[in-house]
Amino acid sequence: MAKEITLDGITKEYGSIVAVNDVSLTIPDNEFVTLVGPSGSGKTTLLRIISGLESPTSGRITIGDQDVTDESPQDRPLSMVFQNIALYPHMTCRENINYGPKIHGVPEDERNERAEQAAQSLQIADQLDKSPSELSGGQQQRVALGRAFVEDPEILLLDEPMSDLDAKLKEELRVEFQRLHRELDATFVYVTHDQNEAMTMSDKIAVMRSGTVEQFDAPETIFHDPVSEHVATFIGTPSTNVLECEVDGDVAQLESGTVSLPEAASNEERIRIGIRPQYLSIAGGDIEFDVDIDVIEPLGIDYVVHTTTVEGNREVNVVTEEVSDLEPGDTITVGAALDEIYLFAADGERIRAPITRQTEV
Repeated sequence: MAKEITLDGITKEYGSIVAVNDVSLTIPDNEFVTLVGPSGSGKTTLLRIISGLESPTSGRITIGDQDVTDESPQDRPLSMVFQNIALYPHMTCRENINYGPKIHGVPEDERNERAEQAAQSLQIADQLDKSPSELSGGQQQRVALGRAFVEDPEILLLDEPMSDLDAKLKEELRVEFQRLHRELDATFVYVTHDQNEAMTMSDKIAVMRSGTVEQFDAPETIFHDPVSEHVATFIGTPSTNVLECEVDGDVAQLESGTVSLPEAASNEERIRIGIRPQYLSIAGGDIEFDVDIDVIEPLGIDYVVHTTTVEGNREVNVVTEEVSDLEPGDTITVGAALDEIYLFAADGERIRAPITRQTEV
């Protein structure tokens, strides 16, 4: 039965280095939650603390209604799949999958039944009697998953399990993980640096930075309503465009004019305006500026138009469906609606107030 995980003020220090800094988070039972962030953000350390492989310097961990802060990994109702698959090369796939139940004294008939069920779900039933060396990388990863599933965990922790796989296998396993999550009565906690994995698989995402959780929300909310410049630029492909502007009283100076700012931004010397490439339009908008086209990149249905601002020489990406009239070297005007623009203070925090209007210079 899936269990809720509650982290209360979790901090992990290695000497003077703070890897996780006062993280409080509730992971609902039976949800697929992803910890995502750049290298060094603390996501794997936090996962290891949940698993019991690391002890927090301070804070408490609760699984269901049980405080497990001081419990060893084997006494926690969870299984873990690592980036390093670490299958036993001298064992068959069946023996690898059955290893955990075997050392726990599960009878052989029951072990084999569990292995058959896991292999059927993972589509490797015909591989059980082969050695790991005879399998592809994706099949080996499925064996590692099967080894975790036969333990019938209430919580499944996955530490970058697809980082060493090619793009096609990643695509297949993303679907596989979601299907298995629906079939298993378990809470999934998944760690990755790949925001595409986080966006496509998760019920909720925790975006981490420097040991803290900057935002914990549904993927759609994180994409459309980021709380900081870090979240806005880390989540989404291509990354959010950011334009730095000087503030003069209650206006920001842009290339094409001045933007009237809300009171919350009027005390800033400089602000940064964020615009997702998907929100920019070649037809213009409430806020407009000129760009030179550098490269047009086809992505199937859509195109990414890579440009540079005429004034300021800043890179700006535009996602559009129509490029028939565009060529590298062209100068065009792009724009966005006021309600699709983010304001960030100098420290990267989101200024939660709308831009009201634009005036001509």
